[in-house]
Amino acid sequence: MKASHGRLPLPSPAFPRGFWRRLTNGPQHAGDETPRSHEVKALMRLGAPMAATQFFIMGMGFLDTAMAGHYASTHLAGVALGGNVLWPVFLLVSGCTMAVTPIAAQLVGGGRHAEVGTVIRHGLLVAALAGVPAAWLVANASSLFALFDIDDAAADLAVRYLRAAAFGLPAGLCYVALRSASEGLGRTVGPMVIAGGALALNAVLNYAFIYGAFGAPELGGEGCGWATAIVMWFELAAVLVLARFPYFRATGLWGRPGRRRRWRLVLPQRSVAGHILKVGLPIGLTSFLGMAQFAFVGFLVATLGVGPMAAHSIAGHINWATFVIPMALGAAAGIRVGFCVGAGDYVGAVRIGRIALGLTLAYGVVVSALLLAFRAEIVGAYSSDPAVTGMAATLLLIVAAYQLLDDAQGTLTGALRGYKDTRAPMIYSLLGYWALSLPLGAMLGFGWLGLPTLGVYGFWLALSAGIAATALALGLRLLRTSRSPARIAKLAR
Repeated sequence: MKASHGRLPLPSPAFPRGFWRRLTNGPQHAGDETPRSHEVKALMRLGAPMAATQFFIMGMGFLDTAMAGHYASTHLAGVALGGNVLWPVFLLVSGCTMAVTPIAAQLVGGGRHAEVGTVIRHGLLVAALAGVPAAWLVANASSLFALFDIDDAAADLAVRYLRAAAFGLPAGLCYVALRSASEGLGRTVGPMVIAGGALALNAVLNYAFIYGAFGAPELGGEGCGWATAIVMWFELAAVLVLARFPYFRATGLWGRPGRRRRWRLVLPQRSVAGHILKVGLPIGLTSFLGMAQFAFVGFLVATLGVGPMAAHSIAGHINWATFVIPMALGAAAGIRVGFCVGAGDYVGAVRIGRIALGLTLAYGVVVSALLLAFRAEIVGAYSSDPAVTGMAATLLLIVAAYQLLDDAQGTLTGALRGYKDTRAPMIYSLLGYWALSLPLGAMLGFGWLGLPTLGVYGFWLALSAGIAATALALGLRLLRTSRSPARIAKLAR
């Protein structure tokens, strides 16, 4: 397939009849009568596996922390420190390849099927090229720990953990590119199965490399890094198998559908790679800004003592666990919105956004009530120290208070990605988390400028202010974007 004048290839007439209509779960064009229940079910079919995928990913982080912690507290600290570097960098770079999801969704909705394979190939190219410098950056993060007053033994373990995990980064990024493509095609179950298998493999490898089981060397916390690297290569191998399924082959990823052709050199198209970076880099920066801000606050809270740091970590883990479902709903809404935008059904896109937001707010009400009612029991699962559980339970009151806004901003961000509107959310995250929340947290936490010294509570109150401002800005942005056909068309180019 050749492109002319820098444009993507035209749709292939060999595409399976009716395939894309079934893929997008029914009517997509303006004038189609789509019941509200249909959209709710479509969002659930897409979002439930994506939520499970994220829970499996969280499970790997929990296993690393718990298994290293049972080995030795210093190794736990080393793995935690290493994670504060590894995962923000991973999210920053992988966000670029996540652009494949909304781009593919809009192409599918518009019937431009044969262009999807070209986008996927360029997403893989971006991932492969970005993976090398990302791995180098992670493997050489030792100078970062020197900026903080961190225990030397913990810092040394963090460095060794990161150098081991760096070997898996290029594979992990390529995996995210193909996973994003599958999700953009409306197929979210396959990535969920892969993530579940990765969680099981991670548990076995952690046990082997941390404790020296099954003939493996006993590496302690460093072993988590090697387990992570191997799991990333496993994920890539598994998703490459998934990419041989008919719905992937139908995109022209491996050549024009219905034709057998030999491999040949295909030169990258600057316009396609540039479009992926234009949409994806803000996604990566948005994820990075949120996680990096929380990691930086963690370093500041650590100066308050072990108790506040433990309570901060517990509340953060619970907050993230409650956020997974709204984030998955937002991702599902983004896919459905992309289908509609590609088909020119702007009214349907607005409707999907409203339904997704309504589901998210209903979820938020339930979660807030549960956090208020059972906060003591929830934090008790993490620690038996009364001082720690008392602080953590109080922090959950703050989490419950801003739950609706936090859940809403996750879903709003996902819906905006369906329009390929990713730059504005990045700016809002920068302003809300770094320009507002971080300095306000330092002032309230440490009692600067004559303000009361609230300790760890001050940082979380400031976080709630940043979330509120970001959610409000995102809501207004979605309202403006969804009501402007000219802006939608411009973003879709």
